[in-house]
Amino acid sequence: MSVIEGKELRIIGFLCNWCSYAGADTAGVGRFAQPTDLRIIKLPCTGRINPLFVVRAFMNGADGVLVSGCHPRDCHYSEGNFYARRRLEVLKALLPVLGIDPGRFEYTWVSASEGQRWRTVVTSFTEQIHALGPMPTFAAGTCLDACLHQAF
Repeated sequence: MSVIEGKELRIIGFLCNWCSYAGADTAGVGRFAQPTDLRIIKLPCTGRINPLFVVRAFMNGADGVLVSGCHPRDCHYSEGNFYARRRLEVLKALLPVLGIDPGRFEYTWVSASEGQRWRTVVTSFTEQIHALGPMPTFAAGTCLDACLHQAF
């Protein structure tokens, strides 16, 4: 059951397998109360995330997208989170151009032992998305829609 009262929104979480997914698991094992709005997609590393995955999630009705990986210099693959940070900063700057409120997207770092931090991150992001409300829909046939269909 959602910790936040009211309608449950669709929030997509792209989590690295080694740190953030394990941190979410630690929060679950610790029985920390968390919002249930988040749907998790496990990645081998946040360095593998293509910014178009985030845009595609929004195009398919996500109300918010959270990307979480290992802390900088703690990446299982050495540099994956540095690549992710560069790409996601560019994406965050481009979201207003696409007509998406940048407050609907966030990236963060959570390690496997930080179950309490995971709970805090998920709760604050979910509250932020609930404050923004449901994502406005994109009209089919728009330039953005056509461009994204060509990209995939």
